[in-house]
Amino acid sequence: MTPENPTLFSHQLITKGDLVEFKNTLISELKEIISQNPEPKKWLKSAEVKELLKISNGTLQNLRINGTLDYTKVGSIIYYKYDDLKKLLEK
Repeated sequence: MTPENPTLFSHQLITKGDLVEFKNTLISELKEIISQNPEPKKWLKSAEVKELLKISNGTLQNLRINGTLDYTKVGSIIYYKYDDLKKLLEK
């Protein structure tokens, strides 16, 4: 049995101390992951959206045309709100 990958057998007990240690380890690992992944940008360009959603130009255009995905056009560049993309993925 190694500390990184412990095996728990049916005859072993899990103590409250074990659970507290697990909680503290989990929280510290989550904090580390969050600190490594900065908050995403608020506005994304078309290329970033296509890469994020793994879709083609035509699919992205269809999402715009049928009103599924809101966008803002500044000059010739189309921007999409990150929050709108999250809402779309949650549906």
